[in-house]
This record gives sequence, structure tokens and C-alpha cells, in this order.
Amino acid sequence: MQIPVEFLQKNWPLVLVFIVSGAMLLWPLVRRQLSGSTEIGTFEATRLMNSENPLVLDVRETQDYEGGHLPDAIHIPLSQLAARGPDLAKYAGRTVIVYCDRGMRSTAAASALGKLGFARVLGLRGGIQAWREAGLPTKKG
Repeated sequence: MQIPVEFLQKNWPLVLVFIVSGAMLLWPLVRRQLSGSTEIGTFEATRLMNSENPLVLDVRETQDYEGGHLPDAIHIPLSQLAARGPDLAKYAGRTVIVYCDRGMRSTAAASALGKLGFARVLGLRGGIQAWREAGLPTKKG
């Protein structure tokens, strides 16, 4: 038992780096679990878009949105989402598919939408990058 304690005492900076890097690797997983949102892939998103008429919400910045977005998407940047919550209230009964560039901001947006009263918020796994990689259509402007 003496050797592990001695090793930890002599190499505490190395152990600290190990713990911090492990926490950084696990953080995205923990954040998704805490947000209460569910992620869906491009196949499931297109199925929902064709059958349920969900609200498709783009939370990227304006220049990114204008460069190409999902068809019929509503654009509200993540930074403006809380302030524009009343604008979205009329959609509270619908399923929401929220997306960003690669899927990181959409997790935060899903959490914010849950607080605004949206019951079913789905994040597009991989964001618009995954959508484009699947060869699915986008609109410009």
C-alpha cells in the first residue's frame, strides 16, 4: 500500500492532469444527459419532417444560416433564444428539431427550449454537417 501512496505523492501533477483530462472527455456526455434532450440522426429527422411537420430550428449565427440551412428552418441564434421565447410559444405543442453546425450548441438550445415549455425537443446529431454529409438538401439565404 505504501508504493501507490508514494507514487501519488511524487507524481501529483501527472495524476491531476489525468483526472482533469478524463473529466473533459466525459463532459459532453454528461451535459447531454443533463439537458434532457434526445438526439436523432438525419434519417429519423427526415422521417419526422415528412410525417409530423415539426418545427425545425437553426440556432447558428446569421452568416452560417445564410450560407445554407435545412428546408423550412426557422432561424433564431442561440444567443437570442431566451429573449425570443415568446415568439416560439405558438409552437409549444409541436415536436422541435434543433440543430447547429456540429451539434454542440443544439444541446444548450434544447435545454433552453425545455425551460420554455417545449415537451419534445430533438437535437440533430452531427448538426448540419451530418445533414450535408448524408447528401440531403439545403436552402441558401
